[in-house]
Amino acid sequence: MHDTVQEYYGKVLRNSDDLQTDACCTEAGLPEYLKPVLADIHDEVMMRYYGCGLIAPEALEGLSILDLGSGSGRDAYALAKLVGEKGRVVGVDMTDEQLEVANRHIDYHRDKFGYEKSNVTFLKGYLESLDELGLDDNSFDVIVSNCVINLCDDKEAVLKEAYRLLKPGGEMYFSDVYSDRRVPHELTKDPVLHGECLSGALYWNDFLRIAKSSGFVDPRLVTDRPLGISNSAIASKLGDIKFYSATYRLFKLPDLEPMWEDYGQAVIYKGTIAHQGDAFSLDGRHYMEKGQVFPVCGNTYRMLAETRFKEHFEFIGDQSTHYGIFSGCGTNIPFGESNPSVSSSGGCC
Repeated sequence: MHDTVQEYYGKVLRNSDDLQTDACCTEAGLPEYLKPVLADIHDEVMMRYYGCGLIAPEALEGLSILDLGSGSGRDAYALAKLVGEKGRVVGVDMTDEQLEVANRHIDYHRDKFGYEKSNVTFLKGYLESLDELGLDDNSFDVIVSNCVINLCDDKEAVLKEAYRLLKPGGEMYFSDVYSDRRVPHELTKDPVLHGECLSGALYWNDFLRIAKSSGFVDPRLVTDRPLGISNSAIASKLGDIKFYSATYRLFKLPDLEPMWEDYGQAVIYKGTIAHQGDAFSLDGRHYMEKGQVFPVCGNTYRMLAETRFKEHFEFIGDQSTHYGIFSGCGTNIPFGESNPSVSSSGGCC
C-alpha cells in the first residue's frame, strides 16, 4: 500500500479540505499554551496537515524527539519550539511532496523561533524500516506519531522499531484510528478508505496485543473520541464498523507487570510541570492534583519514578509488600471510559 498512500497524500490531497471524513482531523479545543506555538507555524505547513490528535506530551524541554510520519512538518515544528534550541526533532516520512513542503520551511521556523541553527531534520523512509535510516538504538526520549501508523502494512514492525529507538524510560506518545472489530480484508485494499485512515485501522484489542508483544507491556489510553462518517458512500462500505481516534502513551520500561498490582504505593504531584500547575493527567484514569497523596499501582509508580517525570513527584512506598490487584481493572473495550475528572482518590490503573 506504500504507493497508494504516497499517491493519496502526495497528489490527491492538496489541503485538509480535500479529506472526505473527519478521521484525519484534530478535534477543536487546543490547550491555550499551544495556540501561540501553532500560530508560529508557516501557513503552507498547516494547510497540508492531516493529523487526528494533539501530539504534544508534557515536559519536553531539551529532549530528543522522533516524529513518525511527519508529513508537512506541523507537529515536528511545534515540537521544535517546545523542546527549545537545545532539544532536537527528527521527522520521518515517505511522501516526497510532503517532505518538500517540510524542508522548504526549515529556515523560516529557525528565524521564527529565534534559534541560531535549526533543531529539526527530516528523513525520507518507511516507518516499517526505520533500521535503514541510520538511527541509533536508545537515542530518543520521546517518539510521536499522528494518525499515520494505521497507514502502515506492518504495524508491529513500527512498534518494535520504536521500542528499539527509545531510551530506557522513554515514551511513545501517539494518536491513531482504531476500530471496534477487525476490518474485512477486502476493505483494506480500497485506496480511499485506506487514505482516509479507516480501513487500515487496527481492531483495538489487536493493537493492545501487538503493543505488548513489542515490549510496551502496559499501554495507557490518554484520550479518545468516536469518529463520525458523514460521507454516505464511505459509510455504506463500512457497514456497522465503528471507529475511534485515540491517543496512547507507551513507556519503554522493561519488566512492567502484565496486570495492575497493588503494593501500597502512592505519589504526590509537586505542580512543577509547565502548564500543569494544578494537576497532571498521566492518562484517562490518573488525574493527580497538586499536593494530594494519590495511590497508584506498581506500574504507574514506575512510569513516574523511572521517566522524565521523576523530578515532578514525591514517592511513597516500595514493592516489598504485595496487596493483590487493584480492583475494578477490567479488560473490556477501553474507549469512552477515559475521564480526566475521574475521582482523585486513586483507582484502576
